Amino acid sequence: MRPGRVVSCAMTTYLLTGRTALVTGASRGIGRAIAGALDRAGARVAVVARGRAGLDEVAAELGNNPVVLEADLADPDVPGRIAAEAEERLGGIDVLVNNAAIAERLPTEELDAQLVDRLYAVNVRAPLLLIAALVPSMRARRRGVIISVSSVSAVVGTPRRAAYAASKGAIDAATRSLAIELGPHGIRVNSVAPGVVDTDMWARNKAVPGVIERIEALTPLRRWSVPDDIADVVAFLATDAARFVTGETLCVDGGMARTLDLYGGAV
Repeated sequence: MRPGRVVSCAMTTYLLTGRTALVTGASRGIGRAIAGALDRAGARVAVVARGRAGLDEVAAELGNNPVVLEADLADPDVPGRIAAEAEERLGGIDVLVNNAAIAERLPTEELDAQLVDRLYAVNVRAPLLLIAALVPSMRARRRGVIISVSSVSAVVGTPRRAAYAASKGAIDAATRSLAIELGPHGIRVNSVAPGVVDTDMWARNKAVPGVIERIEALTPLRRWSVPDDIADVVAFLATDAARFVTGETLCVDGGMARTLDLYGGAV
């Protein structure tokens, strides 16, 4: 096992060495970066996604004997099965990261029942069922960390994303309820809300003239985020450095959701 990356708080050093993690949607983008960050911090990681090829690529980048679990979380029977297999192969799960999601952007009048059902199956039902399956063993060990990847769309209005925003808002609401329920058992529950992240999902939008500049103008830090910006915050929340943080939705968006630039970046 290679040395884990150190996460420091005051004069104390925290590692995830000897701990285990399950990351969904881990074959690309933010999920891939999260798996890498947890691995570098010393955790042994189980990676979950639909595509085996992408998962194998991620596993090849990890140094702590990762576990590959190919599955479609839209299937209601999958979360329980994946949780059981991950626990069996890793000897229990210390950190669950619910990252897998479907992100649709379209006019509301184009929504149909099939699309909404699939979006909620992956974005809401699967995380809740994974949590339900893993909580008993976490409670028995009196420790556990649950982190869900939300979205700035759950915090502020974003056009043509009503269903997606609603699904992420549901995750943030569940985070607060779970924190109350599970806190007495030593289990912390938080969510992380990225803003606009430079991943393949934004490639088409970036090609639209003016989009890059518009996003930068709306972001106080004046740049797009990259997957590692999100992954490092998730890794922090997974460590004991965040031992007294629970029930939070932490915006990792360069200040986008909490500010309003009336001058469009002008000085």
